[in-house]
Amino acid sequence: MWMRDPTAETTAVKRPRLKPPASLEGLTIGLFDIGKVRSDEFLDQVEKRFVERGLKTRRFGKPTNSKVATPEIVQKVVDEADVVLIALSD
Repeated sequence: MWMRDPTAETTAVKRPRLKPPASLEGLTIGLFDIGKVRSDEFLDQVEKRFVERGLKTRRFGKPTNSKVATPEIVQKVVDEADVVLIALSD
């Protein structure tokens, strides 16, 4: 029996986990919507809380959860956010 990897990666990418920042002050927090139902509502509430605390946010997303994020979307996140919160609705 063969098991197939459900991810879209053609080769496994391994990289060390980055150390989380000591504080979110002065950083841009990327809020990434994967396109699942109501994940935008979740991010709306998270963003509201961050803004109440004076933190800067940027919204990103993909149009549907059934496709991987395009390289262009991923690069935009890399260029414009220091840390990223990804909204999952499951």
